[in-house]
Amino acid sequence: MTLKDLKPGQEGVVASIAATGPMKRRLMDMGITPGVAVRVVKAAPLGDPVEVNVRGYELSLRKEEARQVQMK
Repeated sequence: MTLKDLKPGQEGVVASIAATGPMKRRLMDMGITPGVAVRVVKAAPLGDPVEVNVRGYELSLRKEEARQVQMK
C-alpha cells in the first residue's frame, strides 16, 4: 500500500520510500522517513494534491510523490 492509497482520516506508518535520487532526498528532508506516522488530512477534488500531517505539521504532496511512499 502507498500513501496515495490512504483516504482522508486514515493513518499509517512509512515502511520505505521507493523514489531515488533528488525526489527521495526531498521527501526525507520534508520529514517523511521510515517509521514515522503519517495521517491523511484531506485530498483535493481530483486527488492531487493530498494534504498529510507528519511530525506535527501539514504537508501537501502531489500524487506522484505520494505514490513513492510505501506504508504499513
